[in-house]
Amino acid sequence: MYETPLTGLVLTGGGARAAYQVGVLAAIARLRREAGADLRRNPFAVICGTSAGAINSAALACRCDDFDDAVAQLVAVWRDFRAEQVYRADSLGVIRSGAQWLTMLSLGWALNRFRRARPRSLLDNRPLGALLAAAVPLERLPRLLATRYLQALAITASGYGRGEHVTFYQSASSITPWARSQRVALAATLTHAHLLASSAIPFVFPATELARDGQAEWFGDGSMRQMAPISPAIHLGAQRLLVIGSGRIHEPTQRVAPNIGYPSIAQIAGHALSGIFLDALAVDVERMDRINRTLALLPESQRLSTTLRPVQALVISPSQRLDDIAAQHIDSLPRTVRALLGGVGVSSKLAAQGPRGAVLASYLLFEAPYTRALMALGEADTLARRDEVLAFFDWRGAAGAASSRNLAAAEAPA
Repeated sequence: MYETPLTGLVLTGGGARAAYQVGVLAAIARLRREAGADLRRNPFAVICGTSAGAINSAALACRCDDFDDAVAQLVAVWRDFRAEQVYRADSLGVIRSGAQWLTMLSLGWALNRFRRARPRSLLDNRPLGALLAAAVPLERLPRLLATRYLQALAITASGYGRGEHVTFYQSASSITPWARSQRVALAATLTHAHLLASSAIPFVFPATELARDGQAEWFGDGSMRQMAPISPAIHLGAQRLLVIGSGRIHEPTQRVAPNIGYPSIAQIAGHALSGIFLDALAVDVERMDRINRTLALLPESQRLSTTLRPVQALVISPSQRLDDIAAQHIDSLPRTVRALLGGVGVSSKLAAQGPRGAVLASYLLFEAPYTRALMALGEADTLARRDEVLAFFDWRGAAGAASSRNLAAAEAPA
């Protein structure tokens, strides 16, 4: 069973940056054990994820009958990550995808007759399918929903056909789909294809074809056009929210770099990806805070007459700039991938503003030195807010309650 009140977990996108989420979850599991909370219950009744956060969400949901084990499994994957588990990093794979893709961008008009040879993305992410099959046992999900270990799991993707942001969800009870401007929700039996679609970073990974309303449509990364990443969890019944970001909200103010020339493709791409992955969450959190403050000013009679309701939320996001951490680990990428990215301006060599293209690299650095650093940061950031976390989950009195239960059991007559 899950804990009450219903707590929603929102995991955002960010490619390799999602390692930070795993560190946060590891710290939460530790604090839960130390507080003496009931380990038989799942702390998150509603789990919503986007992009790489969708993969973490699904992996957590599929083992939600043992939260500690679910987190341990995630830690094991991210602790020893290698880029080749996500995309082809061998010479042949890079030549067939990235090298041809860059060539087509520049010479496509001259190579129009070679349509069948055109790669669909910078990198070939077919290895990710094998990783999902091993790490995300979606076949367990129906039973966990039926036994009420979980209320709902939601995965978001962006449709290239209709231009809408779609939340696919699977729930324990019937939940009416919702629709808002340029975003809709659809009840579905979630598959690994939904995870591949949600995590298909534009241009970097290929789109995935999914069924929608009886028709096929191509979908890409769910962070695109995601105007309200918190909304699905509320629609699915969450009464309070833990939101884990992958940058921007609590990061130090960005330093001003000297102008040393026209920005490289890598710098522009990194800036674009940050806009896709990071900005929407910051705006949505600000919107939620404004609504909460406004509702607090209304008399009770007026609050009851509106459909809006205050939402208790705890937002945890990096205290350090993840692109600065990525800059220290660019050389951890496979040599073939470094060469490919070097062609668009990613370099570990120091320039006046530091290693170039570090922002773009921060999304693709699925390598253990980087992911471990992010996990350590996530754990440290969460433990530094220990009192807030315990208060949010109401675990501060759990240790005393557990001791009382044990004492009562010991004193009970045989």
